[in-house]
Amino acid sequence: MDAFFASVELLRYPQLKGLPVVIGGGRRRADDLLLQSPDGTGPREPRFIPVAEFPLLKDYVGRGVITTATYAARQFGVGSAMGMMKAARLCPQAIVLPVDFDEVRRYSRLFKHTITEIAPVMQDRGVDEVYIDFTDVPGGQREGGRVLARLIQKSIFDATGLTCSIGVAPNRLLAKMASEFNKPNGISIVYAEDLQSKIWPLNVRKINGIGPKAGEKLAALGVHTIGDLAAQDPQWLMGHFGQSTGAWMHRVAWGQDDSPVVTESEPVSMSRETTFERDLHAVRDRAELSRIFTDLCQRVAEDLQRKGYVGKTIGIKLRYDDFKTATRDHTLPTPTQDAATIRHTAGLCLKRVPLERRLRLLGVRVGALVRLSDHLLLGDVPVSTTNRPPRQPDPHTAPLF
Repeated sequence: MDAFFASVELLRYPQLKGLPVVIGGGRRRADDLLLQSPDGTGPREPRFIPVAEFPLLKDYVGRGVITTATYAARQFGVGSAMGMMKAARLCPQAIVLPVDFDEVRRYSRLFKHTITEIAPVMQDRGVDEVYIDFTDVPGGQREGGRVLARLIQKSIFDATGLTCSIGVAPNRLLAKMASEFNKPNGISIVYAEDLQSKIWPLNVRKINGIGPKAGEKLAALGVHTIGDLAAQDPQWLMGHFGQSTGAWMHRVAWGQDDSPVVTESEPVSMSRETTFERDLHAVRDRAELSRIFTDLCQRVAEDLQRKGYVGKTIGIKLRYDDFKTATRDHTLPTPTQDAATIRHTAGLCLKRVPLERRLRLLGVRVGALVRLSDHLLLGDVPVSTTNRPPRQPDPHTAPLF
C-alpha cells in the first residue's frame, strides 16, 4: 500500500492531499482540539477543518518516530522510522497527525479481503503488504500479470479509496523489489531475463534481508550493488558472512528464491511497547511508569483475546537513557491471555533488571503462543479467558512499578 498510514488519514482530511504530512507519535491535546469547533460547542467535520489550523511538525516536542509520510514530505528526506524532532529540521512545514491504529487495521482488513476475492492465495506480510500467487488465477498470466495487477489496484481503490503499488515477478524476492520501482500507484513487471538490467544496478540494501549492518560490511568490502554481490565467489562470501548467510547472499544476488506464498502463518509472540516523551525514573516517576506498564499488559491481553491466542512466556523490554536494552522473561506452567496474570508475571521480570538509570522505552511481550481452541481441544489445562483488570501495586509495599 502507498504511504498507508498517511493515506488513511487523507481519507479523513482530503484537504491535506498533496501536502507534506507525517504520521507518528501519540495523540496530543492539539489533536483533540483540532476536532472541536472553535467556539467549543462540539465536534466539527474533519474534512472542513482549515489547513492553517493543523499542528505543524516544527512545533512538535517529544521522542516520537515517524510511522510514514506522504510523498510530498518524502521529497525533503523525511521517512519512516526517523525521529520526529530530526524530521522537523528537514521539513518544519509538514503537518503532523497521530497514528489511528484502529482505522489503519480496519482498512488493512478491507484491502486484504478485496484481494482474496480475486486471488485467494495471499500471504499476509503485515498491516500494509502482502504477497499474492498469480499462478493459477484465471487471466493471471496475461501481459505478464499486468492485467490482474490492474484489476487488483482498481478493486482496492473502489473498496477503500486507497492506492497500492504492485511488483510482478517469478518469485517473492524479485516481486518485493519490483513493488518499489514505480510508487505510488504503479505496476512493475520483472522477468527472469531482466535480472542484469533492472536488479543488479540496485544497492544491496534493496534485498529484503540485508539490513544496515550487513550493508555497511558489504560496502566496506567494496560490494555496493546487487551486481557487485553477484560477481563475488560464494566461498568468499561464506568466509566473511558464514556458510548459510554467504550462500544465501549469492543465491539472492542471482535472483534465486524458491520460498512459497504461505497463506497462513501462526504468530510466535505478541507485544506492546512505548517510547516515552521524556526519560522516566523507576522511583521518581513510579506512578506514571506503573500506569503505562499496566496499560501495556492490558493491551497485550486484549490482542491475545481478540485473535484467540494464549501464551506461556511473559517478557519485558527496557531501553535505558544510554540506549542500552535489557530483556527478561518468565515461562508459566500453563498459557494465559489474562491481563492480571500478565501484569503479575511481567512484574516478576522487572525484579531481575537494574532500574538505577532512567528509562526511555518499556515493552511487554507474550510468547510461546498457541491458539486457545487448539489448547482446549488437546485437553490441556484450561486457561482463564476472562480479562481481569491488572491490579495496581500497593505504593507502600511494592518495590517496583
